[in-house]
Order: sequence, then C-alpha cells, then structure tokens
Amino acid sequence: MASHIQPAMRNAPHGISQSLVELAKRINIPLTPTSPPGLVEAHVVDPFSKSGKYALGWTYFAVAVMGTVLFMRFWHFWQDKIRQAIYKQDIEEHFRTLYSQEPQWDHTAALATGATGHETSRHFFPDEHMEEKAFRPKAHFSSIGFVNDTLALFRWIFYRPIPDLVWRKHRFTFSSLAVLASTFVAIAFVTIYCFLQQPLYWESIRFGSPPLAIRAGMIAVAMTPWIIVTSMKWNLLTVITGIGPERLNVFHRWLSYLCLFLSLIHMIPFYVQPVWEDGGMEVFGALFPDGTGIIYGTGIVCFAPLAWLCVGSLPIIRRRAYELFVMLHWPVGLAYVGLLFWHTKNALMTWSYLYVTVAILVLCNVCRFFKLNWIRPWRLSFMVGDEAAINIMTENAIKITIPTQMRWKQGQYVYLRMPGISLFENHPFTISSLCSEDFPSEYGEQYRDCVLVFRPYGGFTKKVLETAIEKGPYHTYRAFLDGPYGGMRRDLAAFDTCILIAGGSGITSLMSQLLNLIKRMRDGKAITKRIVVVWALKRLEAMDWFREELRICRESAPPESVTCKFFVTAATRAKNMGVSARAPRPISNIFHDKLDGFVAGIASKRNSALIVSEAQGDPERERQLREEDEDRITALPQQKYLQHHHIPPPPPGPPPNMRGPYPEDRKDLHFADKKEPLDSKKGEFHFPPLQPDPDKAPHFNYAPPISPNKKRFST
Repeated sequence: MASHIQPAMRNAPHGISQSLVELAKRINIPLTPTSPPGLVEAHVVDPFSKSGKYALGWTYFAVAVMGTVLFMRFWHFWQDKIRQAIYKQDIEEHFRTLYSQEPQWDHTAALATGATGHETSRHFFPDEHMEEKAFRPKAHFSSIGFVNDTLALFRWIFYRPIPDLVWRKHRFTFSSLAVLASTFVAIAFVTIYCFLQQPLYWESIRFGSPPLAIRAGMIAVAMTPWIIVTSMKWNLLTVITGIGPERLNVFHRWLSYLCLFLSLIHMIPFYVQPVWEDGGMEVFGALFPDGTGIIYGTGIVCFAPLAWLCVGSLPIIRRRAYELFVMLHWPVGLAYVGLLFWHTKNALMTWSYLYVTVAILVLCNVCRFFKLNWIRPWRLSFMVGDEAAINIMTENAIKITIPTQMRWKQGQYVYLRMPGISLFENHPFTISSLCSEDFPSEYGEQYRDCVLVFRPYGGFTKKVLETAIEKGPYHTYRAFLDGPYGGMRRDLAAFDTCILIAGGSGITSLMSQLLNLIKRMRDGKAITKRIVVVWALKRLEAMDWFREELRICRESAPPESVTCKFFVTAATRAKNMGVSARAPRPISNIFHDKLDGFVAGIASKRNSALIVSEAQGDPERERQLREEDEDRITALPQQKYLQHHHIPPPPPGPPPNMRGPYPEDRKDLHFADKKEPLDSKKGEFHFPPLQPDPDKAPHFNYAPPISPNKKRFST
C-alpha cells in the first residue's frame, strides 16, 4: 500500500502544475486568425487586465479636489496673516508718530521760558484728528483682485441656503449648495467615466465580464478609502485641509450613496447578461474554482451591508432609531470592508486600496485614542474620568460643568460619555466656555471649566434631564471626554466685521467666539472693529443661560463695538415650567448608578492619597484637609417633592426701562486679592471674574485638596 502512495505523492505537484497550465490556456485564450470578432474586441478594445486605470482615475480626481482645497486653505491663511501683520504695523507706526518728539525742538527751553500756545503743547499731546484715525484692513501685495473676485462670486452663489421642503408633517432638509454641487460633479465624473467608453457589454459572457460592471466595480473599490477617511473623528483630511470632521461627515454620507450607485451599476450588468447563459458557467467555474457554490454569492453578501448602511443613514430612518444606528454603524462598516477582501480576491490589485483603508482605520483610531482625556497618567482623570455637575436652567436647558486639565479652542466640541447615565452612549456637544486663564476652575489654576449647554429632546439628553431631576443639583457624575475636535478654520480676528448668527441653543457655539474676539480686540491683536450677534430664541427666559457671559461682554467690549439683536419667536411666555413626578427608573439604570459610584470611589481614594501628600506629615494639617473633604453638601429631596419652579408673569403697567445697569453692575468688584494667572503675559487684557448665582453654581465633591493660602469658591 505504501509503495503505491509514495509514487502518487511524488507525481502530485506535477499534476497540479499541469492542471494550472491547462486552466491558464482555457482562460487566456490566444488570438488567432480564426478567433471570433467578439473575442478580439474583448482583448483589444478594453481588456480586463487594463481595467485598473478606472480606479486610478477616481484616485486622481479625489486628489485633485483635495489639492484645490489645500491651495485655498494656504491662500486664506496667507491672506489673513499678512492682513493682520499690516494692521499691527500700521497701529504701531501710528502711535509712534502720535507720541514722537522731534529732536530739533528744545522742549526744555520752552518749559524754562514758560512758553505756551499751540506750538509748545502739541509736542506733549497728540492732535485730535490723529487720535480719531480709523484703521481698516488694506489690500496688499499678495492680494490678487481676480482671485478675490472669483472667490466672492463663488460664495455669493454657493453659500445661499436651500429652503426646506415641507410635505404635511414632514420636513426635508437639504445640504448646502456647495456640497450638492460637489456631489453633482462627482456623480457626473463617475457616470461619464463608466458609460462614455464603448462597448458596455461583450458579444457573449464567454468573452469576459461586462466592461461596464468592471469599471463601476473598480471605482467603487477605489472610493472605499475616501469613505472611511471622511468618517473618522480624528481625521487625516482635517490635518491636511483644515476642514473639521463634522463637515467631512457630509461628504462621507454622499460618497457612500455614490458607492451604492456604483455597486448597482456593477451588479445589474451581470443580470442583463447572466453567467448561466451562452456557456458562461464554464468560464466562471474556471476563474473561481473555490467559489461559494452560489452564483454571485460573494457580491450579494458584500452588497447587503453597504445597502443597509446607506438606507439606514437616511434622515427619516436615522431619526427614529438613532441609537440603534450608531451602535450598528461601526461593526457593519468593518464587516463591509472585510467582505470586500473576500469578494475582490485581489483582482487588478484591488487589495492595495483595501490595505490603504485598513491603514487609515488603524492610524486614525490610534490617534483618537490619544485624544481621550482619561488615558493620560499624569492627569487626575486617569482611568476614572472627570467630575461633572449638572444644573437645570430655564426652558429645561441642561448645563454640564466639567473641571478638566484638557485645553480647547473656541468653537470646538467634545464627545461626552457619562457611565452614571448611559454606559455605551457617546455624543458630541459644543463647548460654550472659553479656555482662558481668566476663568479658572474651582479645582485649581491648572483646571478649566468645560461647560456644555444643550436642550434635551430624546435619547441621551432626555436621560440626562431625568437623572438630574431625580438626583438633585448636588449630585456629581463621572464624565469621560473625547476631544476636542472641530473649530473654525478661519481666524475671525482677521476680519473687520464679524456677524454671529444663532438660533436657540446654537448660541453655545458662538459664546466662546464672542469672548475670544473681545479679548483679542482689547489686546490689540484683532482687526475686528464691529461684532454683530443675532440670536433667535423662543422666549426671553433663554437669555438666562449666558447672563453672566453677556454681562462680561458688555463691560469688557470696546465702546460701540458689539451689537446684540435678539429675536423672540414665541407668541406667549412660558406658563409653568415645573416637572411632574415620573415612574421609577428602569432596573438597567441601577447598573449605571453602581458603575458611577465605583468610579467615584476610586477618585475619592486617589483624593485621599493627595491629602496625605499635601499634609506632608503634619497630622493637624491632614485632619483639617480630611474634615474639609468630608464636609459636603448633601442632596436635596427629589424634585417631585418640591414646589414647581416657574417664572412669574410680568407685572402690569408699562415695561421698565431696560437701558439701566444690571443689578450685578452695582456690585463693587475687588481685585486686590486676585493674583495674575500663571501663564499671563504683561499688558494683556483680563476679563472680570464670573459672578454666578449661588443657587445655580455647580457643586463638586471630589476637588483636589488646596493649600491654606488659597481660597476655593463656595456658596
């Protein structure tokens, strides 16, 4: 028996190689003078081996678009910087001329003789007409009129909003005209690239797959890396072009729809010219001997997740099951990329595009991991997150205050996860506070209060409202921050006039921009001379959300530089803002309380270790710090047992004069005990401190210990 097996094993490699040679002969049919015209056309006109050019065509198109955006970014950056530099130079030259003293004039002689009059006094005080000189941005050598006019025409056309389409109770919102125009150009490009070249089908399926299907399939595969890179939170395109991930996400959706369109073009020709006709199965079996046994099986399996991702992302479906969509979107997307490896089988080097896709996934997620605020060992939030306080404001708005060592820029946003409310939900919120040394946190000078203000609607925001009502205002939570991301691509301080427009809770993204502009104007680092704030709010009570910030802006802004226009859209005032009692929380939420308490306990133990370190072996000092740490304000009864909180109606009679000062303005501000911030520069402007209402100020239970010479904010 063994004597028969050994010769067979020796002959096996020879048999396999002979079979492969015969298979190659059957697939790569050589052209002869007697070859049918259809076979000659398939080998000469648009051969399968050269179809990789269609994937390269889309890659070149996308790189050209990205190059145009990159050029415009550098162009705007160059223009803004030069305009600011020229403005600063003019300011310095103006004041140097304004207070200069000519050396040929003998001022001491004028003083000795008691000379008076215009000839003498003008050397000590500037002329009035020179003091009133107004500075405006000037055109400079890098400003090209043709380019500026072209950009202005582009903005005039494409910045116009498209009105919403209302049908019965349904409202359809469209993307901006610029996004739609870009999408139209991309659709036109791929459509022409697929359908312009002939033929679309061969005479027989025996001569090869339909050229139309191959073209569309190659472009769809080449589009996969661009779909992935525009979906990342830490985005490689953001680093290159400066466009934030929240704006690139629009292109992520449209590219996905375009990929679905190309997938349909790739799939339909195989049903118009099916493989089971005209002897096509023999060629199909030779090409894919290890197939699934189901005709087009890998293609159907790969098309299913793509179709679900695109259809499920439609607004009418996404709104109804947003949490389910967010939970499944990421794993289904990974499954789609993995199935593409199985479907393409590295034909025409398709795996090269998929390897790039995987590399983008790994790189962006590794970089995003380092954006997590709770993975840095040198921070107090390491592995336990930051402490967060929740306050309910008028109009049921939610204000979350998070003292953190994270730094951010105006207009940026963070992803917030609160295990005590929902463990698996992670949602973006715009930061409304300014990260400045003028607004230190109760935690200490190295901390800044990251303030998030939003209106609760459904899902996570509704859970935050319900939990805050149940726990009371003195309960704190653990918050895990991911970010910051986004922000303005252009520097608002490089423009003469800035118009900030917001509706409702959208004012949160503008408040930090407003404070930053005022600070830079006072420091002489901004060209801006006028700021117009337009806020459309439902009721006047919403102004209480940022009452202190608006007061500071009014006190600190240069005279006649800020104009606020408020538009109240509701016909009646709010009647009763009380919150009625609700049913007990589900059993699943008890798990969130346990988890939040466990993490808070770790933070408390870490705080105890900090107390020992702060005391430095002094038992009396350690006892004082522990008493201070244990002296916490306990939570009030649940909201349903308290009186309803509502705003009384206005008194009868004529409205009072609102042009007078606020009550806060009559308070004396003492800055004698206030020290200069650690990173403050000499001569910089500093905002006055915030004076929040003691009843609405956040309370924290796990603040780090402080030295006896420092004071902590208390109510």
